[in-house]
Amino acid sequence: MRGETSDVVDLAAGDDEAHLRHARAPAAPAPNRTRHRKHVQTLTSRQVYANSWMTVREDAIRLADGTESIYGVVDKPTYALVIPRDGDRLHLVEQFRYPVGRRRWEFPAGTAPERADVDPAALAVRELREETGLVAGRIERVGFLEVAPGMSSQRGHVFLATELTAGPHQREHSEQDMRTAWFTTAEFEDMARAGELADSQSLAAYLLLQLHDRGGSGGPG
Repeated sequence: MRGETSDVVDLAAGDDEAHLRHARAPAAPAPNRTRHRKHVQTLTSRQVYANSWMTVREDAIRLADGTESIYGVVDKPTYALVIPRDGDRLHLVEQFRYPVGRRRWEFPAGTAPERADVDPAALAVRELREETGLVAGRIERVGFLEVAPGMSSQRGHVFLATELTAGPHQREHSEQDMRTAWFTTAEFEDMARAGELADSQSLAAYLLLQLHDRGGSGGPG
């Protein structure tokens, strides 16, 4: 929802303990923004699959006209995506993505183990260090994303990491094939145009970064 502030985390290098503060006063509410009444009623819900990272449920629902149907929903915990930036350079990670059968460049991102509920800023700090070895002196929340609202409830917070210090990565065993590299923003955009960078969350995060640089911020807390 518009009108929210960006959150800034000032970090001492190597210190994961952060204090969030508001970067600026809230903007005035956007006009003509109203909440619409709920058009779908959940009748029953049953879990059909679960593992350490996700659950799948099938809901019986009633639509606005009274007809009934079903809806399959993938539930995953809230994630943090980090945009590491040094001047005009962006730091990306690349790994094999099993569902699409290809290696893909993307921004560092992840969720907490065992679907735990972790503060997004703390999760961003941890994911950045785990995947890249980078430690940020400053992390700022720049926006909010919904992964695939037609099929999943998962949401994510996007952070900009600056004042970076390099160090050893701490990757999980499943990330053993991961590699990292710096790219200029022009190279990032060229990769996106060519389809070499097709991760929707990274592309959406880059848009949020552009809006942030122009003075905007967005997304619910």
